[in-house]
Amino acid sequence: MPLTRLRRRAGGAAIHAGLQGTAALARRVPLADPARHDVVVTRHVPYLGTGLVEHTCDIWRPRDAAGLPLVLYVHGGAFRGLSKDTHWVMALTLARRGFVVVVPNYRLAPKHRFPAGSADVADALAWAVGHAERFGADPRTVVLAGESAGANIVMGLVTGRSFDVNAPWLDVIDDIDIAAAMPACGVFQVGDPDRFRRQAPSFSWFLDDRVQELVEWLPRRGGVPVEDPVASPLPFLESAPSPKRPLPPLFLPVGGGDFLVDDHLRLARALQAIGADAELEIYGREPHAFQAFVWRPEARRFWRDSADFLRRHGIPVREPPPVL
Repeated sequence: MPLTRLRRRAGGAAIHAGLQGTAALARRVPLADPARHDVVVTRHVPYLGTGLVEHTCDIWRPRDAAGLPLVLYVHGGAFRGLSKDTHWVMALTLARRGFVVVVPNYRLAPKHRFPAGSADVADALAWAVGHAERFGADPRTVVLAGESAGANIVMGLVTGRSFDVNAPWLDVIDDIDIAAAMPACGVFQVGDPDRFRRQAPSFSWFLDDRVQELVEWLPRRGGVPVEDPVASPLPFLESAPSPKRPLPPLFLPVGGGDFLVDDHLRLARALQAIGADAELEIYGREPHAFQAFVWRPEARRFWRDSADFLRRHGIPVREPPPVL
């Protein structure tokens, strides 16, 4: 319906503009200055030679970075908005804990359907590992992380590498060892957006508009969206054969008030059924992407739990330094 499409476009544009504005204003707060945390940022670095802003990344690292774990952090935004510039809180939080953090842009829907954005992130990961030592990172210790749509892309890359799927664009990361993955607050099934209303008949029309738009990320066959196993890994994993290689350890955090909590519950069951090391953690009644609100107690617990998860799997994590 034309009016419904217009309402969805307007609502999506408004929320993305609001988040972009909030992120830009928050960067003006004195505590947001990376130098106060002894963190150095290198911005707008091309990871592909296309000249597109979608193919640039920011690198966040401690000033004394040398041989530190490498984190590729994939931003969210419903596959159709936001950028590396809106997700500086996550990058700074990780860099303060002793990581070299690469945050890439990637191509977005509806102009670019899957696999465009996921292929971009795979290329960014290959570039980051190939240039890791230049920025003080250890290319042998690689962590994938992201939230919301970014969590979907992270889980899709992990799934595609571990199972026999038809995704030749993943060949660029086939030889990269992923030490751990942390897809947070993720939408892991992109098709069947009506499942949220089936679970909760009172599901708000505003959120329903957002999830209905997610389908525009999927590839199409004969004009019909296709649940590709990398674009929508949850239904694939729920009936998956044995993986061709072990999945990395996975931390699956989500707020208890997030409408995506059921995706996490299903994903944890599916991963555990195939023998993967998957840890699910639900945080109170926290909303979607609550970890960005770093002053909240549950957000602080999220970041402590993430650090503990990585340490349990042999990945060094620093205690955050005092603010200068």
